[in-house]
Amino acid sequence: MSALRTYHWIRSSLVALGVLIGMTLAAASSPASSASAGLPFDDIASSFAKADIAALYERGIVGGTGPRTYEPAKSITRAEFAAMVLRLFGLEPVDASIPAFQDVGRKAWYYASVGAASQLGIVRGTSANSFGPGAAVTREQAAAILVRALRLKDKGAGDARSSFKDAAQIDDWAVEAVQIAANAGLIRGDNGLFRPHDPLTRAETAALLGRIAFRDEWEAQFEAAPSLGLQLGWQYGQTTSEYIASVSRSTVNTLVPRVFFLDSAKTLTDATDTALLKWASANGRKVWGMIGNRSNADTTHAMLSDASKRQTIVAALASLVQKYGMDGINVDFENVLPDDRSGMTSFVTELAAALHKVGAVVSVDVSPDQGDDWTAAFDYAALGRSADYLVLMAYDEHWETDPIAGSVSSLPWLEKGLDKLIGNVPAAKTIVALPFYTRQWTVSPKVSSLEMTIAEQAETISSLTSGTRSWNDTVGQYIYTFAKGATTYRIWAEDSRSLTLKSLAVAERGVAGLAYWSIGGETADVWPAIRNAAKYASFAFE
Repeated sequence: MSALRTYHWIRSSLVALGVLIGMTLAAASSPASSASAGLPFDDIASSFAKADIAALYERGIVGGTGPRTYEPAKSITRAEFAAMVLRLFGLEPVDASIPAFQDVGRKAWYYASVGAASQLGIVRGTSANSFGPGAAVTREQAAAILVRALRLKDKGAGDARSSFKDAAQIDDWAVEAVQIAANAGLIRGDNGLFRPHDPLTRAETAALLGRIAFRDEWEAQFEAAPSLGLQLGWQYGQTTSEYIASVSRSTVNTLVPRVFFLDSAKTLTDATDTALLKWASANGRKVWGMIGNRSNADTTHAMLSDASKRQTIVAALASLVQKYGMDGINVDFENVLPDDRSGMTSFVTELAAALHKVGAVVSVDVSPDQGDDWTAAFDYAALGRSADYLVLMAYDEHWETDPIAGSVSSLPWLEKGLDKLIGNVPAAKTIVALPFYTRQWTVSPKVSSLEMTIAEQAETISSLTSGTRSWNDTVGQYIYTFAKGATTYRIWAEDSRSLTLKSLAVAERGVAGLAYWSIGGETADVWPAIRNAAKYASFAFE
């Protein structure tokens, strides 16, 4: 039974229940027990929101405060409200490796719910480092949270200051949100009053959430599984068994083992593990074998510049794809000479033609185009016409030996690179690769860096006993600064929050999917965050 049908069934049942309550039954034990019959709580029979409470309880969105107790007149806390909205949207709690707020402890029942809601921008703190989880949610705050969560816009229909008798009491920051919520039919007055500063009661919360949960055009979205598109995961530094274990815990649906490399201008090395292929087949995953050039510009040039040698490598790859039953090839050529631009395009064109004949696809890894020699060999538009996908390696904004310390992948840098790419290549043929690593920078006395996985970063951060941490909205990351003796370090952290923002930005542009460099470097909270971002970005509320 769908949630909407359940809701209407409960409402009709409650109407019948109301008739029964008014009847005198010889077998009735007490008026109270009769009133609560069929309801999940004993204290909601007289509540105006009893139908919403019962229906939302059935969906697991609201719960009681004790055995068969709901306390409808009790105010709702900020933590409770965040958790209910998260459940309403069908999103997952995220046990973030980096806490967003100092007053939301890791052991608190609401830690993961507040973490997930804050990562998506549904809720915000009362200050940079505080959430106020135990504080009551006021009616105007609830309106603002839901308007933000539903991404509702002002359509210029009226002013909240003229909609309610007590409109003058609405705080300036909440006026627009209250009006938008009223126009959308989410909030209603109480005898013409809005009571903006009154705490929202648990009954009012149920009524408010019910208007969202059971709206026909929204309900199916909340119940749907997230549509993730392509999810690529490169194998690097892991054995086959380790890689399989990591993939099993992830959203990855396309394995990219690094198995083929140019050994010379016309020969390949092959490190394919058939055990991985068998596991992928048995578990519904595709396999795109990666061919790399080990950043050897000379060998790559010798192959790309010679038509016969290109054809030799193309034929070898097509044969290997057929031999192993692979679904595609992922081309990862780096340090390609600018003079090889036409050769690179010809190679991909020829490889795509050969693989398409055997039902396989070609993807090509590319760096963001910054107009330098590193990307000069890649004609993005031409490659996009031949290849099935271009994979934007959206990392190494600041590389290992960069003389300037900074982020591996700041949000504006990623967005700029992606927008430039999809200006030349259809978004539907674009995959964005996110980093599962960062760098610990030595910023004084001399700049240097140490690469670390997200998991290693979490260990480093948890061991810190001093230093500063701040969230930077501009780059979309936490920045840690700490010292050991005379040496000062800085980390632009990659975590489930920063990756959520990147995932949302990518999803908004309608790309084919995401890739991750590299699987096994992440912390466990990354995966529910990725799923949440995909689902939340898909919602359409207008």
